[in-house]
Amino acid sequence: MYSIGDLSRRTGVKVPTIRYYEQMGLLQAPERTQGNQRRYGKSGLARLGFIRHARDLGFSIEAISALIGLQDHPDHSCEPATSLARTQLEDVRSRIRRLQSLEVELTRIAEGCQGDGRSSDCYVLDSLASHEFCTSDHKGGAGL
Repeated sequence: MYSIGDLSRRTGVKVPTIRYYEQMGLLQAPERTQGNQRRYGKSGLARLGFIRHARDLGFSIEAISALIGLQDHPDHSCEPATSLARTQLEDVRSRIRRLQSLEVELTRIAEGCQGDGRSSDCYVLDSLASHEFCTSDHKGGAGL
């Protein structure tokens, strides 16, 4: 049996996040000792490892919940899991394309200014003031 601190150390998931996953129903509420301490078994450790890996791959809480539902029903088709993985892959590819667009634009902006003038004539500041100076559509870059 593992305490919540043990689980945290073994998986690298912070204690408040473990509690959050319990509240979201991703992680089953553990048994409690007479002192009201959480005690997790190997299945809790494995489940938290699954959640952590899925989060590292960028899956949303909703997608992870669906994947856990499939994992809990081994007789169901795995097609929904494949579909979720393909959707996640396309999302990652889309983010990569947006990041590449940002890279091109930021390179152009950074190389457009020598940094030896006054800020009132700064190419970087002018470029950031308006999309009119941009050569590509890179809106939404902050939401990557």
